[in-house]
Amino acid sequence: MADHQEATVTLPSDPASVSAARRHVARTLTAWGLPDDAEYADTVRLIVSELATNAVQHTFGQSPTFTVDLRLERDEELYLGVTDSHPRWPQRLPAAVRQDNGRGMAIIRSLAKEYGGRLQVTPTAEGGKTVWLALPWAVPVGPR
Repeated sequence: MADHQEATVTLPSDPASVSAARRHVARTLTAWGLPDDAEYADTVRLIVSELATNAVQHTFGQSPTFTVDLRLERDEELYLGVTDSHPRWPQRLPAAVRQDNGRGMAIIRSLAKEYGGRLQVTPTAEGGKTVWLALPWAVPVGPR
């Protein structure tokens, strides 16, 4: 297997694009050897759903598209990033705030921690941001 594999898709900032992002990630992970029914695959699909939803809902129409990047390094680490062009970074809500939404980043942080991964937000040259997760790759190395 190559030391480095990548897959990218750019989608319109529309609610229907969240499921398209999830399908893109599912197809890519399967192509890279992860069984579609693996718990890890479910987790990565949930993470991309949350990040894509944030890119659609919290950019207030100021980011016409968002991009999902996947990168697999040496069959050891999976990088998943969602980029939008809005300058506002994700906000952590105080625990006392009671509302039905706005907990996506808390879910993502929890999943990253559970899988031994890490989360970071980086600015783009164009003034937007990328929310990145790095997760240990959960597929055994060997013949496929």
